Amino acid sequence: MPAAPVIAYRREHEFALAPDELWGRLEQVDQYEHWFPWLEEFRVDGDALAAGAVLRGVVSPPLPYRMRIEIELTRCEAPTAIDALVRGDLKGEAQLRARPGGAGTLVEVAWTVEMMQRPMRVASRFGHPLLQWGHDRVVEITVAVFRRRLEAAG
Repeated sequence: MPAAPVIAYRREHEFALAPDELWGRLEQVDQYEHWFPWLEEFRVDGDALAAGAVLRGVVSPPLPYRMRIEIELTRCEAPTAIDALVRGDLKGEAQLRARPGGAGTLVEVAWTVEMMQRPMRVASRFGHPLLQWGHDRVVEITVAVFRRRLEAAG
């Protein structure tokens, strides 16, 4: 039986800012398209990082497809926790947990999302390990770029 068209991710990343400072940077949603070149048509309905807010945008990874997504923030507790529902071309749940650690903040991010686009569902049947690997590399690059932007703004 082929694997479900699901991408799961759970990793911890360290940032050299205190949790309150990191949360303050995350609240700068007007910078997201600048920080993340794969994000387009981004907008927020509601307060930046507050329960009930809905983040909408188009994700254009380095592959020949685009995904329209909505992320509804269901829980936001500054500066430690975000829970969200993901809808659109991806469907699932996501969490962020932050705590003091190391030289700043340890952030654990986790999500499990199902690919809803027919071409991605088909691709997953034949190449799920490659899709998961590519997803994980894009996330690693995104975290590295964000970390550099934080250091440059320091």
